[in-house]
Amino acid sequence: MGTVRMLLFSVILSPWVLSLTGKHFNQDSTLRLKQQDVLFDREVYLEARRSKREAAALWLGEDYDSRMVFLPADEPDDAPASELPTCLLCVCLTGSVYCEEVVPEMTAVPTLPKETAYLYARYNKINKITNKDFAEIVTLKRIDLTGNLISEIQDGAFSKLTLLEELNLAENHLVKLPMLPGKLTTFNANHNQLKTKGVKANAFKKLRQLVNLFLGDNELEAVPVIPETVRIIHLQNNNITDVTSDTFCNGNNTYYIRPNLIEVRLDGNPVLLSKSPDSFTCLKSLPVGKYR
Repeated sequence: MGTVRMLLFSVILSPWVLSLTGKHFNQDSTLRLKQQDVLFDREVYLEARRSKREAAALWLGEDYDSRMVFLPADEPDDAPASELPTCLLCVCLTGSVYCEEVVPEMTAVPTLPKETAYLYARYNKINKITNKDFAEIVTLKRIDLTGNLISEIQDGAFSKLTLLEELNLAENHLVKLPMLPGKLTTFNANHNQLKTKGVKANAFKKLRQLVNLFLGDNELEAVPVIPETVRIIHLQNNNITDVTSDTFCNGNNTYYIRPNLIEVRLDGNPVLLSKSPDSFTCLKSLPVGKYR
């Protein structure tokens, strides 16, 4: 226990925290005494939490080093989340930050180490994403904010994330979408409150690497323009009432074939697909949905 205490104390006082790659995560070296007390109270949980950190590492597919002393926030304490360093609230592993169900409550995107490539901040109470949250974290490749309370995203919030490939905003309270980064391959906004007026018709048109598009369980009344690269699109349980020969195909070209699009879900919508048989002639398989 004494060895663990000394190790933890040395990390707290150090102005730098080493990541597993040997890179440095800059940390505030002047933590308040109250914060230090909180950290020392957690010392008794170190050994008990080790297995949980190992499980988190396996879930993330990252290497795990038992010498790391970053703790997940499993137990309530007196200091609000905003006053504690991110890597003491969350698990930080090789450029990944894992913050799931943080206690005390996390209501905003945490300050991230500049080398962060993967952020998992699921099932918290984050309610808004601002233009400043990711402005300096240009290394991000994946953001997962599933299961928060996000109702607003400023339009430029993701504009600087030129490497971002996967964005998961499922199970939030969004009524409209912001501008999306051009290199996205997967976008998930299932289980929100998106309406047609909140999703511009060409919102996805310029995403030339998009493969997976999930917009199920929303309030959309029309199908947005779908890039040629998309293989899977989920639009189930919306309010879509109509599809035309231009929705998925090219109505002016009867020879047009769309080989990439292999899965279309339209089940749970009012639209009767059998009324538009010419709308799917370019597809390899018929959409899932109501035909009679």
